[in-house]
Amino acid sequence: MSLTPDRLATLRTVYRDGLLDNVIPFWLRHGLDREHGGLLTCLDRDGTVIDTDKAVWLQGRAAWTFATLHRTVEPRPEWLDAARSCVDFLRRHCRAPDGKLYFTVTRDGRPLRMRRYVYSESFAAIGSAVFAATAGDARAATEAAGYFETYLRHSFTPGVMPPKTDPSTRPSQGIAAHMIAIATAQEIRTALGDLAIAGATCTQWIDRSIARIERDFYKPEDGALLETAGPDGQVLDHFDGRTLNPGHAIECAWFVLHEAKYRGRDPRLVKLGLGILDAMWARGWDSEFGGLLYVTDLKGLPVQEYWAEMKFWWPHNEAVIATLLAWQLTGDVKYAAWHRLVHEWSHRVFPDPEHGEWFGYAHRDGRISTQLKGNFWKGPFHVPRMQWYCWRLVEEILKTTTGSHTRDT
Repeated sequence: MSLTPDRLATLRTVYRDGLLDNVIPFWLRHGLDREHGGLLTCLDRDGTVIDTDKAVWLQGRAAWTFATLHRTVEPRPEWLDAARSCVDFLRRHCRAPDGKLYFTVTRDGRPLRMRRYVYSESFAAIGSAVFAATAGDARAATEAAGYFETYLRHSFTPGVMPPKTDPSTRPSQGIAAHMIAIATAQEIRTALGDLAIAGATCTQWIDRSIARIERDFYKPEDGALLETAGPDGQVLDHFDGRTLNPGHAIECAWFVLHEAKYRGRDPRLVKLGLGILDAMWARGWDSEFGGLLYVTDLKGLPVQEYWAEMKFWWPHNEAVIATLLAWQLTGDVKYAAWHRLVHEWSHRVFPDPEHGEWFGYAHRDGRISTQLKGNFWKGPFHVPRMQWYCWRLVEEILKTTTGSHTRDT
């Protein structure tokens, strides 16, 4: 099984048309808050608003999506206006007095919840960076650097972010901060150049986080990428330490592979990204029902999360990207086969043929568990990012291959 030119042409249509004719129109039609600005993301199946509170990190994610489309697909005014609305809402309403961003606010921007994490900041950074490059907005460029600086300070300066557990009892570290540092720095670098932020360039921050992931979280001897590890990479033999998130790890794999490609197919990074992908595909793919299990256990023990066997939309988006990118970089028929599996399973289960967009949550056997199209976690980001990224990958492959890369092997 391989990705033949005919198959690639079909994929191009699926990704392009799904993005431009289905997903993006759904959010422009139902999500834009034309009264208060920003985006409403808590939507029923048909787009009806079911909660008017706003997730701050989704404002940044939406700004990234709309600005990226305006910058890389075509300069449609409605896309730039949507990105501007989200960036302006962040500016006006989402920053606390200490400079940190809230996690949720009311529809008109009054604060509701502040989390210790700084993912609102990371996504505000990428949304503002791409908007700055697209609209020529110098203020947004400064804001993007500031958001990322706040993210880095809270994530990597000891004592700034309150620990999740008592470090005197069981010190630990999580992989998520490093993954998001990589992705944020990559987006800022693409939009604004290799800026120096908080004492290092974007590329240097990427190098630091990749090195930490490789040193402390990637366990090739166990065939796993840990979510939580001890301060020196120790396996913590407790629920948190053993819990694996295959989709999250596969997302990490494609961030690394993306960096490898940026650096001329750097062989060390290709090996690392493929190693993570291979290990976590084996850990996550459900051989009985198809799709990716949400969490598994390092030792194959029962997990504590009651949603462990559910299938969420976003891990499948990440796996579609990762497998296609792995195939582009290697030509290995294994990745073509995996891509077909995850692409077809996710496109059979999640898209809504009646009202558009994707459902977000399915049971293990693929039955949809809730009709909603958005909430405080699901908005116009993972699905359109997958469609946009894969559309571009397929275009690259079709333009650059001579046939040897796409024949059956």
